[in-house]
Amino acid sequence: MFVALVTIFVIGYFIIAMEHPFKINKTATALALGTLLWTVFTFCHMIFDPSMTADAWHAFVSGHLVENLGETAEIVFFLLGAMTIVTLIEDYQGFRIITDQITTTNKKKLLWILSILTFFLSALLDNMTTAIVMVALLRKLIADKRERWLYAGMVILAANAGGAWSPSGDVTTIMLWIGGQVTTVNIMVKTIIASLVCMVVPVLIVGASLKGEIERPTDANSGVEVPVHLRRLILIMGICGLIFVPIFKTITHLPPYLGMLFSLAVLWITTEIVSRKYEKEGHKLPTAVSTLEHIDTPTILFFLGILMAVSCLKVSGILGGLAAALNGAFGTEAPGFFFIDLIIGVLSSVVDNVPLVAAAMGMYPLEGADAIFMQNHPFWEFLAYCAGTGGSLLIIGSAAGVAVMGMEKIDFIWYLKKITLLALAGYIAGALVFIAMDMTLFESIPALANLK
Repeated sequence: MFVALVTIFVIGYFIIAMEHPFKINKTATALALGTLLWTVFTFCHMIFDPSMTADAWHAFVSGHLVENLGETAEIVFFLLGAMTIVTLIEDYQGFRIITDQITTTNKKKLLWILSILTFFLSALLDNMTTAIVMVALLRKLIADKRERWLYAGMVILAANAGGAWSPSGDVTTIMLWIGGQVTTVNIMVKTIIASLVCMVVPVLIVGASLKGEIERPTDANSGVEVPVHLRRLILIMGICGLIFVPIFKTITHLPPYLGMLFSLAVLWITTEIVSRKYEKEGHKLPTAVSTLEHIDTPTILFFLGILMAVSCLKVSGILGGLAAALNGAFGTEAPGFFFIDLIIGVLSSVVDNVPLVAAAMGMYPLEGADAIFMQNHPFWEFLAYCAGTGGSLLIIGSAAGVAVMGMEKIDFIWYLKKITLLALAGYIAGALVFIAMDMTLFESIPALANLK
């Protein structure tokens, strides 16, 4: 069974990677992959657990399928809400307020401005939402498609690096934060420098080769010119709505997608009212209804397929077995656990980092006789860094990468050739900085070692 599931996943992943040569849309492959894996898993109960009856086995599979579909749906609806809000801001020309302030056309300066902005915005919002916002900005700043792809690739690196050091910046960091493995101040202080290095190293490498000026796109908006005060209103409401999501989660402890959908509802009602008012005056402004008509549905369905495929690997025990094998190979003492985290980070570029981190959390309880890594142990902090930034190695290795890939139609192979080595350089550099700081600075200063 395990061989069959892994083989199907590898073949499906290869077809996704070779989307352009094969001329098969990655969304179709991802949906087929997700359904095939669960179908094969359904027929393998005699291998997985011979003691179970057929009815009990189908109930077991159905229960896990519904549970994992619910978890996947949370991400899908979060993505749908975020993309709709960002597109509404774009339709109301709200991003012009920001792009008008970025006056430089120097390629190197623009790279630094966008990377730094993405890094800190990702920590405030989250890496996926930030990536969506930044791609919308890039479309207003850079005309040439290939040049925009390069900047979009750097946005993915900066967004993932920025999300890794913030409790609300990446889903895996959120998991560790809510689970009690890390605390707020600890994760921020101990990983921000490593995350910053992870972002800066690729920017330095790319910046060294960038010369000249970028070409700004002409204003392609064929609709009505939106009044400045309305641009500002929708921009402020949209950004505040995105910022509201982590606040909502912290206060209510409810899933982030509910906060995102509430923010969308408020903006939707506002645009309905504004649109009716200006329609009476001879104008016709967009609403969420018109915006939803051109939301990138294939990207959302791709997310659904790939996450359901990975969830099958989790339920079947393949990912848990992988984590156990790493534990046996490297041990639980330094530097062994550093290697475990590094490998999990690399693997998170191939399979989703959420089940990998979940498997690690399940393997290493915080309490009881089996407890090895206590709260704020370097294992957990380094895991947050590695799982958050390792996904940048491949474009489909992170939520930010998948969102950008869908919005800009970036080719998997192009990213592999142009961005992967940059991501690897930043990943390794940041990891070395974290290990060096943990083994020297934080070990020698008790006050820093026991931050809460």
